[in-house]
Amino acid sequence: MLEINQTALVVIDVQGKIAGLVHDHVRVLENIRRFIRAAGLFGLPVVLTEQVPEKIGRTVDAVRELLPDTLDPICKKTCSCYGAAEFVDKIRGLQKLQILLIGIETHVCVYQTARDLYHHGYEVHLIADAVSSRQVFDHQIAVERMRQEGIIINSMEMAICELFKTTDHPKFREIIAHIKK
Repeated sequence: MLEINQTALVVIDVQGKIAGLVHDHVRVLENIRRFIRAAGLFGLPVVLTEQVPEKIGRTVDAVRELLPDTLDPICKKTCSCYGAAEFVDKIRGLQKLQILLIGIETHVCVYQTARDLYHHGYEVHLIADAVSSRQVFDHQIAVERMRQEGIIINSMEMAICELFKTTDHPKFREIIAHIKK
């Protein structure tokens, strides 16, 4: 079960033209935005990555506008975020055991990051309705493979409800309003 004080959010490579090329990109982008807003209400630390931004482009404005101006993306060349030393340092420094993953593409950077985090002792939760790939088949295979390899497959709403646990949570109504948008 997710615990607020043990959880961090990683937003992987929601950037440039590719963000508009993934399957069901409008829904996925909106779910990414909703999850980032909920994470902010919970006070979860957020890590943002960009894959070779000088070639692919920066994080799309629709996502960037929801993140603090002080949050600098970790630029990487490796598919797995864990292949970038800056990412590893940042994740270790957060001292969180549960990592939520959202972003693109499911079968490349998201998958490889999930696998590496899991093999380094983290409890990894894939938010399956806030990730996508250009091809549906690639997304589906990646989700199934992550499940087989020990990654927890979660939905946006399920993960958010796990985090607040009770209607007594002080931000319950505000968080529910974000889910229902």
